[in-house]
Amino acid sequence: MASLTADAIVCAVRAHGEHGAIVRALTHDAGLVAGYVRGGRSTRLRPILIPGNLVALELRARTEEQLAGATAELLESRAPLLAEPLAAAAIDWATSLTASTLPESQPYPALYSALSAVLDAIGAASSARQWAAALARYELLLLAELGFGLNLEECVVTGTSADLAFVSPKSGGAVSVGAAAGYEERLFRLPPFLRGQDASPPMDDVLAGLIITGHFLDRDVLDGRNRDLLTVRERLVSRLGRAVA
Repeated sequence: MASLTADAIVCAVRAHGEHGAIVRALTHDAGLVAGYVRGGRSTRLRPILIPGNLVALELRARTEEQLAGATAELLESRAPLLAEPLAAAAIDWATSLTASTLPESQPYPALYSALSAVLDAIGAASSARQWAAALARYELLLLAELGFGLNLEECVVTGTSADLAFVSPKSGGAVSVGAAAGYEERLFRLPPFLRGQDASPPMDDVLAGLIITGHFLDRDVLDGRNRDLLTVRERLVSRLGRAVA
């Protein structure tokens, strides 16, 4: 019997049958895993199986190919954050993105740690600006982990690392001020925090970063297919923009 016991971040829950639910959750060592929770739609289990919650997950299956049976015990609830529209939209997007894009049973320990940090930041930050920057960094890391990393360390035209101020929407490479001359309107503005140079960026920089990561997520990872998921992100970014205005 295949089995797994691990702390896991609930990423998606789907009703299955009359009373059960299929849960997809991210673990540190096993990556994204799925299991059927008997009674998962019950009054007792619904508050546990909320995307964003940290649970002690146990999976058991007779074979590797069989959908595992799962049990979950609550370790940390993020349900109170769902009362805040911005926080709820951010948790919805981050967990949905994770569940929709990661292949199952492949370890992504860096993504597990980064998603945990994003969720912690949403719970602890006094303003959306602080956790929104963490979210943009998570998206940037997810792109890299899935093989679509951006080269923000040197100019894609000159190879130098000085005066990097833009990103090419085609190559995903940084572009220096000099190399961008005359083409600025065709490029994304590169905010310093995406290169680790600003621990507390202003919100207009955060939004500029989200424009960059959103473009490459849509093009390279989601491929324009998951319109519902993209709508979740668009709604979130729009709310963040209104928070700044």
